[in-house]
Amino acid sequence: MKQFLFAIILIGTLMSCKNTGKNKNNQDDSAGSEIMENKTVEQMAANYVAIDSDEALVAASLMAAPAASRDGCKVIGYNMAGEFVTFREGANEFIVLTDNPKLSGFNAACYHKSLEPFMARGRELRAEGKTGPEIFDIREEEAKSGKLDMGKPGATLHIYYGESDRYNPETHEVEGAHYRYVVYLPFATAESTGLPENPIGPNHPWIMNPGTHRAHIMISPLHNDKKE
Repeated sequence: MKQFLFAIILIGTLMSCKNTGKNKNNQDDSAGSEIMENKTVEQMAANYVAIDSDEALVAASLMAAPAASRDGCKVIGYNMAGEFVTFREGANEFIVLTDNPKLSGFNAACYHKSLEPFMARGRELRAEGKTGPEIFDIREEEAKSGKLDMGKPGATLHIYYGESDRYNPETHEVEGAHYRYVVYLPFATAESTGLPENPIGPNHPWIMNPGTHRAHIMISPLHNDKKE
């Protein structure tokens, strides 16, 4: 009789352990599924794809402009077919120059419309095959003579650039892209501005090309993954 009771108790214990193990496995499966779902959401959030249409090119390039001004910017630049076009007219003070899809990486710009004569002249000279130094010298002479309008002093250029040419279709952000800002002050110097001619820190302003038509303040914010 005692042996019979012991056998019943033993069988009950084993069944209890088995059920407990099964429930634990079910809980582990549920937790694993939740983790996988979270990973999937994270992957979708960073779903970068190739910029393969004019619409995508414009959307990504508009990231160069201040967020509050993007809807009213004029947008110009090379389309996917390699033609320099006006994608749309603008209603505010900014012009966005799209990334050139024929070149590697990504480089879009947004600048104050008063800088357009200066920018357009540079594009014209590059199309003629002039080198960087030649373009600089020609515009320097034209600016000094008054032939070339350099825009309003303090007019700003916003640059959105990176090594990747992929973007997020939902946010329009380009993978790994960063910002840089340029404030044009023609013929300004370190003495007239109080700025150094070389950066004293990774995110400190400095003056580049001082004393020339192309004198400008350089501002390069720290990347999100770096600290001062």
